[in-house]
Formats: sequence, structure tokens, C-alpha cells
Amino acid sequence: MSNIVLVVHLILALILIGIVLLQRSEGGGLGIGGGGNMLSGRGSITGLGKLTWLFAVLFLVTSLSLTILTASDQSRESVVERLGIDSGDGNQTLQLDPDELIPPSGTDEPALPPKTE
Repeated sequence: MSNIVLVVHLILALILIGIVLLQRSEGGGLGIGGGGNMLSGRGSITGLGKLTWLFAVLFLVTSLSLTILTASDQSRESVVERLGIDSGDGNQTLQLDPDELIPPSGTDEPALPPKTE
């Protein structure tokens, strides 16, 4: 289910980007210097503006639904509990061999970057 919502969310994001890019520029950035009526702060909303609001609301709804779906899919177990390693006293611990963590070296010399010619 979350994959379907994710695909719809990505499609809505692309459509929203396209609609915003299609809109007419008002002049200044951040709403500064819009032309038209000097007495009102906003002009009349166009059909493209209404479409932008619709897709923005749909984008937010899919964002929230993805968050809810992901939170409900999360397991209540930790990674160590899923590994199933038991220490014997009822507590599960992860025991790693230190030799497995360090890559083997062929010699006892320190690791140096390769020399350039």
C-alpha cells in the first residue's frame, strides 16, 4: 500500500513543480512588487492558481499518509532482537569478533596511501 501512495506522491510532486513553473511571474520575489491593483494586497486567483492549491493539498495529504503508513509498518523490535542473539541471562546482546571488524593486512607495516609516480 505504501508503494502505491509513494508513486502517487512522486507524480503529484512532478505535477506540482510543472504547475508552479507554468505560472506567470509577478515581478519581485517573495511577493514584493506585484503589479495590478494598488488597493488590495492580492489579485484575483486564476484557474492555474486554484489548480496549484489543489495539487499542494493533495501533496500534503499523501505526505501525511506516507508518514502514518511508515510509522505503522515499523517493527517494535530492535535490530539486535531481530538477530536473535541471546547472552544466556535473558538479555540479548550482540557479540562481534574484533578480528572480523578490521580488514586483514598482509604485513605489519602501517597502511599508507599508494605512491604516485
